[in-house]
Amino acid sequence: MINPKEIKLKAERKYKSYLQSIISNENIFPLVIIGNKKPSISIPEFRREIEELNKFSKERKGYGYNIKYEVRKTKNLGTQSLPTSILFETKQDFERFLKVEKEVEQFKIDYIKIIKQFPELLDWVKTFPKKVIDNSAKWIDLMKVCTYFKLNARPDLYLRELPISVHTKFIETNSSILSELLDILIEPFSNKEQKRFEKRFNLKFSQPLIRFKILDSKISEDFFSGLNDISTTVSQFNQLSLPIERVMIVENKTNLYTIALTLPEYKKTMVIFGSGFKVENLKEANWLKFVEILYWGDLDVQGFEILSQVRNYFPQTKSFLMDEKTFDEFFEKDEGVLSKSNVQLNLTSTELSIYEKIKKNNWRLEQEKIPLEYVKLSMNSQR
Repeated sequence: MINPKEIKLKAERKYKSYLQSIISNENIFPLVIIGNKKPSISIPEFRREIEELNKFSKERKGYGYNIKYEVRKTKNLGTQSLPTSILFETKQDFERFLKVEKEVEQFKIDYIKIIKQFPELLDWVKTFPKKVIDNSAKWIDLMKVCTYFKLNARPDLYLRELPISVHTKFIETNSSILSELLDILIEPFSNKEQKRFEKRFNLKFSQPLIRFKILDSKISEDFFSGLNDISTTVSQFNQLSLPIERVMIVENKTNLYTIALTLPEYKKTMVIFGSGFKVENLKEANWLKFVEILYWGDLDVQGFEILSQVRNYFPQTKSFLMDEKTFDEFFEKDEGVLSKSNVQLNLTSTELSIYEKIKKNNWRLEQEKIPLEYVKLSMNSQR
């Protein structure tokens, strides 16, 4: 037999529908709770179940659910009055049973305020009434932000520059709910393919830096006043126009220093610090499509997965010192990090063969363990 705890769970599942009925001005009462569990077959247990059910009923407490009974003859219990339906007759009974009276009153205030100022949010409010409730303390500030963006769909400012009278971190901490609202309110200007709030809603943002070393002293002198170790933003890196013919992308900073020590002078060549999977930051540098690219990563599963990632951006990419000969010569039985990737990799058959061997045994050869002289010889053979 259904018990009060189960009735409450079922009533809570109907709470969203109740909130939606408030918006659409529908009357959904009496609201029936379906209880399809049979009573116990023993008289003592049946009586205990009935007593528990009655204990929290409107008849006993003055509010809550009503119980409709029907006299039936049963095989195990004989003739008994059995509950046939559980229902809430009024919205007051329903709200008080769930202890949501104040919450519902605030919901009514909030949703009316939202719809009055932004009629286009009506469908969103109907679909997500609980989000209206969950953000009840924030709607004044949320609406300030929405109002600003409605008037300034392309702010081209940093978040904390926006002239909105809210806490400096308010937009950052509430970016999820704001994204949902602004996607509707300024739909033509929302870059929905972008996950980052600033990119999605036309704001400036702090860009990641790309670090690179110029191995050609003439290029260094002509373009960077002799500087050869440089960091710049992604957007500025994308605009570079240099007489570079070869680029080596290395996975970590150690490699960057290794190449600098091994090859202090290498014509028309640049080394880029890819920073592991952050190599994604390079993908919009179109000028890289027209140069020779070497990728040098650790000989572990992640190294080959990053190689595949780079090759997806720049198909001409070749691997450097990521071959079986190098691995067999310098491998010291180090353990790698297990891969969670199931994506088909963009690797050559030779690369795929060593990748599968490394993945199967969870092996790793870090580039730092490859001697500098070996790196130099291998690089010179690429000339």
